[in-house]
Amino acid sequence: MMRSLWTAASGMVSQQFNIDTISNNLSNVNTTGYKKNRAEFEDLIYQTLLMAGTPATEVTEVPTGIQVGHGVKTSATQKLFQQGSLQSTENKTDLALEGEGFFKIQLYDGTFAYTRDGSFKIDSNRQLVTSNGYLLEPPVVLPDNFIHETLAISQNGRITVKIIGEDDPIEVGQLEIYRFVNPAGLSSIGGNLFKTTPASGEEIPGQPGMGGMAKTHQGFLEMSNVKVVEEMVNMIVAQRAYEINSKAIQTSDSMLATAIGLKR
Repeated sequence: MMRSLWTAASGMVSQQFNIDTISNNLSNVNTTGYKKNRAEFEDLIYQTLLMAGTPATEVTEVPTGIQVGHGVKTSATQKLFQQGSLQSTENKTDLALEGEGFFKIQLYDGTFAYTRDGSFKIDSNRQLVTSNGYLLEPPVVLPDNFIHETLAISQNGRITVKIIGEDDPIEVGQLEIYRFVNPAGLSSIGGNLFKTTPASGEEIPGQPGMGGMAKTHQGFLEMSNVKVVEEMVNMIVAQRAYEINSKAIQTSDSMLATAIGLKR
């Protein structure tokens, strides 16, 4: 059986995975804090039919050799953490990060995850939580009788509010931001959340706007960093690559049919 059939088939499978990745990026084009994925590929093992450097005569050797490849496979999906654009919402509990870092979230099972989605809410216990009810870490609990419109969060994460009957604002909390040596090594778990892995390294805590940490912007949200035009171009390239691999299979099939027909 011609090896080109399997080689071209591996190309079609890889391009299908490429389209899957592009489709996920496009489906999340309006997801707050979403970071796009990029599919990466590598060539498969080579069959060496003639080793380079093989003696050809007593005084010469083969300069290049003969190798034939066996196709392609997916090597990685790279999460790209370029800054997304900031969109004004004028909502007091919306926070956008400008720069490197993540908010830390406590899940229902007591473990922690990280997110760039700053669309926080205030629950019945006056705590800042995510849209799914996960607590912000460290916890921020607002006082009784606070005036919602006076909630202020500075770029360095200092949280202040005014209480009914008081003229001066009081400080009620301090945000912390967490960064990683290799954020691309974080594991996506859905819900705009990431978890640490051995590849990401341990969290590095810090104050917003200090020591290379992101600044916080109240009343803004960070949008997805997906560029629709770029993804559409990638989709066209993947589609044409898929198509040309299918043509290679058809050509191999035609050559096999010609070889089989020689007996007639």
